[in-house]
Amino acid sequence: MIDVSTRGEVTVITLRRPEKLNALTSDMRLRLAAAVREHGHGGRGIVVTGEGRAFCAGEDLHEAAGKSLLEEVETFHDLTRAVLETTVPVVAAVNGLAVGGAAEWTLCFDSRVGSPSAGYFLPENGIGLSISNASSLLLHRVVGGRALRMVLDSARLDAGEALAAGLLDEIVAPESLVESAVGLVERWTEPGTATAVHLRLLRPALEDVERAFARETEAAREVEESGIAKDGMRRFAARAR
Repeated sequence: MIDVSTRGEVTVITLRRPEKLNALTSDMRLRLAAAVREHGHGGRGIVVTGEGRAFCAGEDLHEAAGKSLLEEVETFHDLTRAVLETTVPVVAAVNGLAVGGAAEWTLCFDSRVGSPSAGYFLPENGIGLSISNASSLLLHRVVGGRALRMVLDSARLDAGEALAAGLLDEIVAPESLVESAVGLVERWTEPGTATAVHLRLLRPALEDVERAFARETEAAREVEESGIAKDGMRRFAARAR
């Protein structure tokens, strides 16, 4: 369900579960974080994309129905942690809709390139879940003062709206999506560039991200104990069948 290949000196990680819109099981999240860590300190960079018509439907809610929300949140947090620990650029090639935790994960990437069918959907508030992936910090960094309304509205944005909001940095033809993301990594890491230094300077500080994780874990505990999270996940999963 996770494919790792190379384009020159750039690692391309592809989510390959198109029949489930690339929804992430807990095992997939663990393997994703491991792949990012394995390739995040060599070569020239990493591109993450999806197979089929979705980038990623976020958490596999059918699998998560019987699990602790706190455990699920932690594996999403570790995806963000893995990206921010890298010393090379990490770029999302958003080929379709990015939902929930997957949409939030891309907020820590160094760039997000989309195809015309790309989009962002943040359904958490409407189904009684709390946000994660340090998005309580990172969403503000990306979209500014629109962050609160996006979350409370459970916003769904198409590619053009995501570009205007800053969730996407550019939109390219679908047939050149991955190549464009790879080309961006290659341009940023040409010989003589100081990209590794600037990644350290311009990415959010890990200590700030860990504080956001702690707040989000406490929020997840609150919605889990209230019962609204489990009820919301069941309703959302039933509608998605």
